[in-house]
Amino acid sequence: MEVSDIINTISSNCVKMQKKFFPKGSIITTYMEKRRQICILLSGKADLIRYDLNGNKDIIDNFSQNDIFGEAFYPVNTNNELFVLATEECEAFLFLYDDIQVKCKTNCKFHATLVSSLLDLILNKTIHQNTRIEILSKRTIREKLLSYFSILSKKSFSKNITLPFSLTTLADYLSVDRSAMMREIKSLIDEGFIFKEGNKIKLLY
Repeated sequence: MEVSDIINTISSNCVKMQKKFFPKGSIITTYMEKRRQICILLSGKADLIRYDLNGNKDIIDNFSQNDIFGEAFYPVNTNNELFVLATEECEAFLFLYDDIQVKCKTNCKFHATLVSSLLDLILNKTIHQNTRIEILSKRTIREKLLSYFSILSKKSFSKNITLPFSLTTLADYLSVDRSAMMREIKSLIDEGFIFKEGNKIKLLY
C-alpha cells in the first residue's frame, strides 16, 4: 500500500499519533533523543542536516510529501546531532516505533493499517536511501551531477528537469564544494551536456 493510501486511513481516535504544523526554518525532529521516532511528512519539504565539528553543513537526506523519516531509520553513532529542518511550511505525523507494536485501545483503523503495511513503508525508505548512496558513491563532481540529473529525469520521464532546491543546497546534498560544483556545471553547459536556465535544466545527452 502506498504511503498516501495509508494516510487516508488515519483516524483522529489514534491517541498515539501527533499531527503537527512546522513553520519554514523550524526543526521537525532531532535524531539524538533515543525515542525511535517515525515521522510522515504530509506536506512541504524538509532536509536532514548535520553540522561537523568545524561547522560545515551536510545534507544527509531530503524529504517531500509522503516521505517517511526519523530516528528509527537512522541510528546515530556519532556525537554530531542530526536534525530535520523544514525548508518550507510543513505538516507531519509523528509517532514512536515502539508504540505501533501495541494496539490502540480504540482499535483505530489507522493503527491496524500501519502495522500491516510497515514492511512496505520500510521498503520505500530503503529505495530512497539507496538512491542517495548511488549518487554519493560517484568519484567526481561531474559524475555526481550527471547521476543526480539522470535520476530526476527518470522520475519525471523527461529530459527537462527542475532542481528541487537552490544550488547551495544542491552542493550540500552532493557533499561537494559549491564553487567547484558551479565550475563543473559551467563545463557541462560549455561542452553541450546540459542547457540551464535558472533552476531548470535540459539534458542534451
